[in-house]
Amino acid sequence: MKLGMKTRLGVAAVSAAAVATTIAAAPASAEPILPIDYDASGSSYIASTDSTVSLGPTTLSTNVDYATFEFTGSMPLPGTRTKFNLIGFLPVTADVAFVEAAPITGNLSAGQVESRVDAVATYHLKLSNIKIAGFPTFTGSHCRTVNPITIPIESPPEGGFNLFVGGHVSGEFNIGKFQNCGLNTWLINAVVPGSGNTVDIDISNARVRP
Repeated sequence: MKLGMKTRLGVAAVSAAAVATTIAAAPASAEPILPIDYDASGSSYIASTDSTVSLGPTTLSTNVDYATFEFTGSMPLPGTRTKFNLIGFLPVTADVAFVEAAPITGNLSAGQVESRVDAVATYHLKLSNIKIAGFPTFTGSHCRTVNPITIPIESPPEGGFNLFVGGHVSGEFNIGKFQNCGLNTWLINAVVPGSGNTVDIDISNARVRP
């Protein structure tokens, strides 16, 4: 346990030194922006279908304003696949993609290494290659939510997100109606949209971008 704590503090110290060097090297007239990347991976639970899809692994790229601790970011997510039972017994499989619709925006509790994160991520949810009981449904490649999904993301109430290391974040979101799903639009809209969906993401391996 002591070794883990020393290692964590060592990583934070090295990263903090890199941050200080980066900020010091910036022109005096420049905004104090810290470009920092993280590794990110996790999962999303879809309540209406009682299924879980993987998120990542991917890279979370952020630009942190070191004066206000507000940030913007991007986290492109690779496609994944889900399966669930329709009306209790018909097996359904589908390719799932979260397609970025807007930059991630948020803030960290200013002046603290161990911070609380509050952010909003915005994605379109896209479905394709849907099969019911093994038979293709010819949904096409343009089936997605009418409006982007807004996902509030935050760290645990006690904080614990380290700007120079990473941490765990989570959120709950609603899924709205779908469009451009061919003859299956009505079926998808009867099954997938709803509330109580969640995301859990582990963020790690912080490093300053050149």
